[in-house]
Amino acid sequence: MTATATKVRQLVRPTVVPVRFLLVFVLFLLSTVAFLDRTNISIAGVALAQEYGLSQVQLGWVFSAFLIGYAGFQIPAGWLAVRLGPRNILTLGVLWWGVFTALTAIVSPTAGHALLALILVRFGLGVGESVVYPAANQFVARWIPVQERGKANGWIFAGVGAGAGLTPPILNAIIESYGWRASFWFCAIIGCIAGLLWYVAARDRPEEHPRVSDAELEQIRAGIDAAGPTARPPIPWRRIFANRDVWALTISYFTFGYVVWIFFSWFFIYLAEARGLNLKTSALYSMLPFIAMTICCLLGGVINDALVKRHGLRWGRCGLPVVALLLTAIFLALGSMADSAGVATVILAGGAGAIYLSQSAYWSVTADFAGPHAGVVAGVMNMGCQVGGAITASLTPWIAAGLGWKSAFFVAAALAVIGAFAWLLVDPTRRLDEHRLVT
Repeated sequence: MTATATKVRQLVRPTVVPVRFLLVFVLFLLSTVAFLDRTNISIAGVALAQEYGLSQVQLGWVFSAFLIGYAGFQIPAGWLAVRLGPRNILTLGVLWWGVFTALTAIVSPTAGHALLALILVRFGLGVGESVVYPAANQFVARWIPVQERGKANGWIFAGVGAGAGLTPPILNAIIESYGWRASFWFCAIIGCIAGLLWYVAARDRPEEHPRVSDAELEQIRAGIDAAGPTARPPIPWRRIFANRDVWALTISYFTFGYVVWIFFSWFFIYLAEARGLNLKTSALYSMLPFIAMTICCLLGGVINDALVKRHGLRWGRCGLPVVALLLTAIFLALGSMADSAGVATVILAGGAGAIYLSQSAYWSVTADFAGPHAGVVAGVMNMGCQVGGAITASLTPWIAAGLGWKSAFFVAAALAVIGAFAWLLVDPTRRLDEHRLVT
């Protein structure tokens, strides 16, 4: 703890709400903005494709470009979160992606190689957004006691559903009034404001924050492994990439990403084109999966912490995602076969909600067993998720065009089952520093 922080702590009255909860809420807002900025193109996609003369497959390339940039920089983002701290790297990342969100609106359809320019801009946006969750996980590892991590991650990732859920009605209204480019300017401005708010409010460690009371600081320290090193330990790259738990989580999160990015990138277009709904009705219906994601993400965090308290770290963390992913597979299969657009939307929304019951477990378990390396391990895991998303962004329209949308959802359901069984290999009680290398 620095002398300045100690002196300020003595002069400043502690907040009524613990500082760590307030910062988790700011991370919820950042997560909301992140998904507002990344899913806006799915709402603007119809108008954008018409203006640029893009086919659905070409539009899928634009969707995938973001995810390739996002996936490719997960590990560097995790490393930077460890080295620079979550405060600085998140602020830089948010400002970066605000700029690239605005650049999306600047690309001219009459410019030579306009499609390539769009792909490069969306790739750059993915690079900027890659820092969000590795940095948030590094924050959780440093600030949040083990028994609160499920709820904290539940709130952070509830921003995914909130951001994606707010995207259709808000941006559809902006697009109808001012055109699709205005929606990107709106998202860019909101993103920059959120980044500055985080920089003002956050600190890398609780002992550096002047508004953290002595009582809260003691509670945080008591709930985090006291044996963990306070200095920056060298990153055990070989141990990480040869670790069974890391690989099992990465495979499972790959399947998670494949499923959820059907909703993020194609669900609005699926309702408009496959189910024959008009754009306004599609915008309203497409909110349902994201409302379900938000509610179930929060609920999953509470259940996850309660199960850990009752059944211990392994089954408390791992049992819920197994059940959630199996439920997801059932909902996707049933929803794709429903005749009514309304019934199909509700059932598929159930699948989106079910898979988000597992979301907090992925990120909590990496903080549990990776300790000071949580940002890097989370980056490896999240890279798997984004590779899955990049594949579904381009593969789903190809499957739908050749075999129908029912087949596209059945492929996603099969992957969800694989993801559930991968969780059976995970044991968070084995700390990364204690694991033997898998040969």
